[in-house]
Amino acid sequence: MTPPVGAPILDLHLHRRALRAERARVGWWRRLLRARMDLAVAQAAGPQPLGEGVAFQLPIEVSVEVPRPAELGALLAGPGASDVGRLSELRELDERLARYEAGVDDALDRATERLVSCLTDDVAASAVRAPGPRDHS
Repeated sequence: MTPPVGAPILDLHLHRRALRAERARVGWWRRLLRARMDLAVAQAAGPQPLGEGVAFQLPIEVSVEVPRPAELGALLAGPGASDVGRLSELRELDERLARYEAGVDDALDRATERLVSCLTDDVAASAVRAPGPRDHS
């Protein structure tokens, strides 16, 4: 709920805090979703070998440490192996999350503008009420 126009500064701060927290939550979910999509694509494509193109450019002690494709492939096997069939569903969910995130960002921008405006008005009003320098003539 948007605080009414002329709301106290504390209410505006609390409103912005709630919007920032919501933006963080939706961002977290989007990162998880994108990671899930990356895993689905990696499972379908299989691991690309590491180190082949740079084997002679690396020190030997580094080259012997490179994991083999089978080792990398083992990381991709498991319960999520069917996710490649869900890629369009996952992409659609990401698009919905992106639209929601944009709405939260817009609301946060508006709340920030209202807070800045309120603070600016408060400072200007304080300056008008404050006594000016005394004239010593």
